[in-house]
Amino acid sequence: MSGEISAVTFEVIRNRLVAISEEMRIALQAVSGSPTVTEASDFFTGLFLPDGAVVSMGFQVSFQAPVCGQVIRHINGKPQLKVKDGDIFIGNDPYIGALHQNDVQMIGPIYAGDEIIAWAGVEAHETDVGGMDFASWCPKAREVYQEGIRIPCVKLVDQGEMREDVLEMIVTASRLPDQLGLDIRAFIATVNVARRRVTELVDRYSAKTVTDVMRRMITSSEVRLRARLRELPDGVARASDFIEHDGHQNVLYKIDCKATKKGDKLTLDFSGSSKQAPGFINATRSGLVGGCAGGVLTTLGFDIQWNQGILDPVEIVAPDGLICTAQFPAPVGSATVETIWSVSNAVMAALNKLLATSPKYRYRAQCISDGCMATFNLGGINQYGEPFGLHLMDPLAAGSGAFATKDGIDAGGPITSPVSCIADVERNEQAVPLFYLHRKLTPDTGGAGKFRGGLSAEVALTLGGIEKAMALVMTHGAEVPNTAGLAGGWPGSTVVQSMGRGAIENGVPVKGDWERFGPKPGLMPMTNRDVYSVIWQGGGGWGDPLEREAGAVAHDVASGAITADAAKEIYGVIVSNGKVDDAATEGQREKIRKDRVGHFDTDPARRSAAAPVASLSEGLFIAQDERGMHVVSRAGYILSTGNTAWRKSAQSVTFDRLPDRYRIDLHADLRCTLQYCPASGALLAVDFHRKDEKPVDDLLLDLDSIAAMAS
Repeated sequence: MSGEISAVTFEVIRNRLVAISEEMRIALQAVSGSPTVTEASDFFTGLFLPDGAVVSMGFQVSFQAPVCGQVIRHINGKPQLKVKDGDIFIGNDPYIGALHQNDVQMIGPIYAGDEIIAWAGVEAHETDVGGMDFASWCPKAREVYQEGIRIPCVKLVDQGEMREDVLEMIVTASRLPDQLGLDIRAFIATVNVARRRVTELVDRYSAKTVTDVMRRMITSSEVRLRARLRELPDGVARASDFIEHDGHQNVLYKIDCKATKKGDKLTLDFSGSSKQAPGFINATRSGLVGGCAGGVLTTLGFDIQWNQGILDPVEIVAPDGLICTAQFPAPVGSATVETIWSVSNAVMAALNKLLATSPKYRYRAQCISDGCMATFNLGGINQYGEPFGLHLMDPLAAGSGAFATKDGIDAGGPITSPVSCIADVERNEQAVPLFYLHRKLTPDTGGAGKFRGGLSAEVALTLGGIEKAMALVMTHGAEVPNTAGLAGGWPGSTVVQSMGRGAIENGVPVKGDWERFGPKPGLMPMTNRDVYSVIWQGGGGWGDPLEREAGAVAHDVASGAITADAAKEIYGVIVSNGKVDDAATEGQREKIRKDRVGHFDTDPARRSAAAPVASLSEGLFIAQDERGMHVVSRAGYILSTGNTAWRKSAQSVTFDRLPDRYRIDLHADLRCTLQYCPASGALLAVDFHRKDEKPVDDLLLDLDSIAAMAS
């Protein structure tokens, strides 16, 4: 940018553009009548350059950052879509630029004279856009045609005039036309707010100045992100996440992320992921890009202005036909809460492993939060004879992951939507005819570790004021722990969802006949004598649980965060009358360490007395002596020399079923392998992998790069 714009002017305009994204949020929530928007903030607002590069955005759903830009590029490539001042386009086709059909988006050009200088974009999840099942999430779908209306990209507002025929065509496809129609009008208001405010800036500072500032905002973020990448070691970090059940069969699918960092560039390679599924869990390439954006923005761009500049240094590699690059007409209705969510989990896990190796950024390393979105939709006719529908957003109250220096937040939710929230119980009960029996935190759901993952909440619901409705129940993570722990920490609990038939009599809870569901039971009737209950995933834990301060464990027991049994068997802490029995605790922890490895390896040839020069994680360090550069445990045990592939010398044990105290159920094709230090029994890693595969070396780093960083 030329030097004509002063630093003060730049900051004034930059902050105003950021504020416009926030004012767009206010307008959207003020007009919308959907609790998904007004309470849970499941939406996106932002400003874009004419080429689709995002300039500024809110802190709602980060998955959406690049998506409206894709639609802008689609319009630019379609000469028949003639763009005029005052136009607004609507779309939701995941094979063009949406994440899934429920995510309806609108974009409008912002003119200065005869030239488009920016676009305003808004998107929100709509409870129903048609399809074979209520809520448009159709577990039995085999083609995208069965999942609701697909709006490619059509002009809804033509030079300021609403095309009522197009609006009628769209809302008629929905089981909730009034709710969808109101949100569409809220979108129009949101775009118009952005237009007015950007026009005011142009009138005051000129179109060239505002355009130059927008481009400089992107450049500034890119410069800072590239500088951050240069501060991390070169090499490869790998992470996987899994999804069980595709809506038809309980098949296990893998999202494999290979993150290669070299200099100031980052490549995210998903070539090792499973092929696309026959069911609705797939994502299109737009979804893959959105999931990567959610991981990169939050993990690496935590203090950088969120815009295209953070995304430009990242290359995404994935062949067509994978579960994350599904090809038309594959169904993709649940993409956001299945594959896209898991893509983001894998990206964040890989990048946090890199952050953990950096002395400067280790404090930012965090385990995975809220690893899945266990979905519950309720719909039917309310007590007033009107159609109703609710997408329950309470699963955002799952636990957040522990950091390298502190515990996770109980019911902290996903960091990919930093300002997301859940509605008050009374707000949901007012909006639709349901009744909460409880909403509370659940003990032992947070991943065990030196620092504990945040607890998950749970709810129990029944109907209120009506006799029957339809419930759509689905999730992944019932047989897969998606909130990965790091550095020897355990993942949080897996999802437990069930229905109690006849568990309410005359408004009073009774025993009933309870059925525990698998991952995707789908659409089912629910009556006012039934109770739906669900516990979500807790956050991942950091480090070996035996290293947690005994006093912190005792506090957890006293507060109800963990049970006394978990304190003893997982953390090795004996709590008696609210106090730690120090002698018994020391003995219990030593017993657990010995039981892990059978006997301690005392071979002096396997030890290095050299002081560590760097660390890979909580219990893995880099040390150099006359024999070379090694990866060593805290006990000085040499696990590898000349490289960071340390698992080959660790002592490992593999489980196909874990003790109940961990609250983790495993899919039949999933295994858990624990990696221990042979000299001390310290837990170094908790790996989950297919039964026919071995755990991969998840950090293959350049040792010279690590040494230079440490110095």
